[in-house]
Amino acid sequence: MFRLFDLSLQINGFPMKEAKAELRKIVAFSEKEHQVFVQNKKQEIVHFHLQNNAFYKHLVGSENYENWEDLPVLNKKNLQKPLLERLSKGYSVKNSYVNKTSGSSGTPFIFAKDKYCHALTWASNMYRFGWYGIDFNTSYQARFYGIPMDFIGNKKERFKDFLSHRFRFSIFDLSDDVLEKMLKKFQNKKFNYINGYTSSIVLFAKFLQKKNIVLTSICSTLKVCMVTSEMLFDDDKMLLEKQFGIPIVNEYGASELDLIAFQNTEGEWQVNSETLFVEILNENNKAVANGTSGRIVITSLFNKAHPFIRYDLGDIGILDEKSTLQKPILKKLIGRTNDVAVLPSGKKSPGLTFYYVTKSIIEDDGNVKEFVIKQTKIDCFEIEYVSEAELNLEQIKKIKKAIELYLEPHLNFIFIRKNSLERSNRGKLKQFKSML
Repeated sequence: MFRLFDLSLQINGFPMKEAKAELRKIVAFSEKEHQVFVQNKKQEIVHFHLQNNAFYKHLVGSENYENWEDLPVLNKKNLQKPLLERLSKGYSVKNSYVNKTSGSSGTPFIFAKDKYCHALTWASNMYRFGWYGIDFNTSYQARFYGIPMDFIGNKKERFKDFLSHRFRFSIFDLSDDVLEKMLKKFQNKKFNYINGYTSSIVLFAKFLQKKNIVLTSICSTLKVCMVTSEMLFDDDKMLLEKQFGIPIVNEYGASELDLIAFQNTEGEWQVNSETLFVEILNENNKAVANGTSGRIVITSLFNKAHPFIRYDLGDIGILDEKSTLQKPILKKLIGRTNDVAVLPSGKKSPGLTFYYVTKSIIEDDGNVKEFVIKQTKIDCFEIEYVSEAELNLEQIKKIKKAIELYLEPHLNFIFIRKNSLERSNRGKLKQFKSML
């Protein structure tokens, strides 16, 4: 069988055969072998960067270290310097895979992976999607993502989509007319799976709900839907399952690393322990016990072009108590550290709290399609929303009451109805934003 996807990666210098073979070997390890593998890989990658990477050596302060815990925790601010100053000896923009993070954390930067490391990233993606019978070479993807608007950038993405056997829906305009056209595509094309940003896929599901259509009734080839990049709430997951008629899989990744966690067929959010080493740390950079929340800090075990060693993603999460080194389970992803509202009483609340509060009330009648919350002053918040009808006083009163209950009284809210919400240049929707 002709494997165009693998071939296009191979032609671009990504050694897919070797990467897939190595991944198969890692996955087959016993618990004990896996422990030895992780220990060796950690030592090996640190040693490599201390010898070959001036940026990392400077950060550590010497060529030697005693304990893993002594190594500095990298953050995005450390990385906001020219890429050429951060590359390892022997690696350049020409012989590495170079890309830019989405900047959803507020601090975008350019990063690099060596070609073998990037091939492993693809191998690990393929392995996980394979749990649901999806093969990147043969399965047809309906992709809900942003796309460059300039002519050349647009054509380049479309060509990549052709090689990757996927059809892209641009998500910058999600009016009913556009959603109607998407529906037509599902009627005419044999899609096998859906992949893309949560908020856009949820919007499409709400449109189907209004029309009383289950997607598999018009596109029977669909097997599964993977949502990524934004929070998936329980009620949204139920809506997606109902309107699509297929399993909904939640993935969590970072472009500079790999897939970090991917829901397995038992419904657990299984952490990638093959190419990454994941730690949950407290504010003193000490590992916390499973079941306790902390900062998600990740080491890329294979990236020689650029160090991602004890790299703080800016996310907060909890590992399940039953996690092991070989099979860590992400119990909960709480959100980003920078999405925190500071209230007049001094209380700090994750921005998602507002989202939960307003969501539960706004969802009642399905009038509001989507919304974002902005903190403009310590006691002032703006809620921008897209809806068929203006929120009435009754609904606004309910929202204010719930916010007093969950957060604190005497906060001021301004409700602004809009035709569409501002998305990032990639099409992501940032659900809470502090302007303080």
